[in-house]
Amino acid sequence: MVAFFEQVDGRFVATTMSVSAWSQTQLAGTAVCGLLARELETHAPRADFIPARFTVDLFRPVLNEPITLRSEVVRDGTRVRVVDAALVQHDEVRARASVMYLAVGEQPPGQVWEAERDLPTPSYELNSPYGEAPHFKSGDQDWTPDFASGANNLRKAVWQNLPALVEGEPLTPFQRAAFVADCTNMVCNWGTAGVGFINSDVTMTLSRLPIGHEVGLRAQDHISSAGVVTATATLYDRTGPLGATVITGLSNARRQVDLAAFAESRSIPATVN
Repeated sequence: MVAFFEQVDGRFVATTMSVSAWSQTQLAGTAVCGLLARELETHAPRADFIPARFTVDLFRPVLNEPITLRSEVVRDGTRVRVVDAALVQHDEVRARASVMYLAVGEQPPGQVWEAERDLPTPSYELNSPYGEAPHFKSGDQDWTPDFASGANNLRKAVWQNLPALVEGEPLTPFQRAAFVADCTNMVCNWGTAGVGFINSDVTMTLSRLPIGHEVGLRAQDHISSAGVVTATATLYDRTGPLGATVITGLSNARRQVDLAAFAESRSIPATVN
């Protein structure tokens, strides 16, 4: 089975799918976000709660070494539950996360302004049970799995069908959304010379969980100055928007990532099998 992690002696060991584009000795933020979401989800309340806000602080590199996770419930109410989690290596916290679960309820009466959204979806489905490589859209161009397609200054979107996060476990909707949230750096900060920012955090807000196995992310804004960036995107599925993502990050201009070269080095095909 294709997966991002395996469990060995109570710890999580990354597969090659989790390795960062920045360094072979580190793990990608997408995989780290997914794994922390999995840990937080072990404290999920009953089914009528939504993980409305998920935040990850990526303040140290997560090494390509065994990972220990720990978590605790810090607030448990009738309408709110808050859970914290930490990712530990060498007795040191390398990333931390929190989730705020909110109870669902009746929509309030009246009409409220909502932004008009153009959320493109491929005309075809990504439906391999083993997951597939991401498909990209730049501006008015067609969807494509070609990692070279994003080397431009056009507005971008990514469409994902992910394999399992942990071997032997089905991927949950929350884990799927959390993994894709870290792609905000790619859709918002990918330009003509590649990706030049490394994000230091990820926040995802959800009004509902994704439906089905496909999730999209479309850039909303990129604001940067003096090597610091903040970027936002819309998370969605084939039925409409789910929520929003926001990241902040630092310039990594000396180690700019060429995603096409990275994909070629990893031999990433259009379909993972």
